[in-house]
Amino acid sequence: MKSVLDVAIPACAILVMTVVGLDVSRAELRRVLSRPRLLVAGLVGPLVLLPPIALVVLRFVPMPAEIAAGMLLLAVCPVGGISNVYSYLARAATALSVTLTAASCVAAVVTMPLLTWAFELVLGRPFGFQAPIGTLAAQVFGMLVLPVALGMTVRARAPEFAARHEAGMRKFALAALALLLGFILWSEWTRFIEHVAVTAAASALFVLLAMAAGAVVAQAAGADARERFTLSVEFATRNSAIATVVAITFLGDTRFAVFATTYFFTEAAIAGVAVLAFRRRQAAQVGRSDSGLR
Repeated sequence: MKSVLDVAIPACAILVMTVVGLDVSRAELRRVLSRPRLLVAGLVGPLVLLPPIALVVLRFVPMPAEIAAGMLLLAVCPVGGISNVYSYLARAATALSVTLTAASCVAAVVTMPLLTWAFELVLGRPFGFQAPIGTLAAQVFGMLVLPVALGMTVRARAPEFAARHEAGMRKFALAALALLLGFILWSEWTRFIEHVAVTAAASALFVLLAMAAGAVVAQAAGADARERFTLSVEFATRNSAIATVVAITFLGDTRFAVFATTYFFTEAAIAGVAVLAFRRRQAAQVGRSDSGLR
């Protein structure tokens, strides 16, 4: 399984992020960078709010020690790249999502050790790992920055090609992602079902609280509807790949890979519902606007 995932995960991530890049223009990125207040809210908000949310979840959902450790570990991880796909599918602020994801991963080299130190103070016990700098750097540049830059370059230099093939590439990328998740689930089925109820409950509560926190922070930062949606999913989407690498390499516990998979499925299900609801609401607003013009 590991040898397959070592190839499949990076390949799938690169494919998905290249397709995301096809939907981002340089003008959109410049617009994002011209709004530092929103960027600061999207970067600092999760660092301040997600650790307390994780502690609240642990208080109300009894769980085994390894699952509790997994929840805390996810709370200190940077944003997951799949958040860009959620914003892309919702036709929300994709450029904002890409920018926040990249900045969060870069900052994680500093923020992960700081937040784990804070957890140690609150919980009164050692947490015991350091952020994997090499892994973070490789993921940021190899599986996020470069593929997105490639997609943006194709869009800028060959707009007709991008417009003609974007939809097909998007379907292919999402199908590849679904197959990858299905393979992980099939390979680890026994471990998956052992604690699935408590893990899914904890994951769902964390995701919903994180999305609510993101929406509130976005509202306070003066974000529009598309940006509010993007910040809500950025808050909730944690980098399960980095968390799994940390758990296995630094904590020596392969069981966390199962927790990360459960969290990912729970997060994806909730985010999928949110995407559909957002697009339906946006379509309804457009319909009302068209009726008003008539």
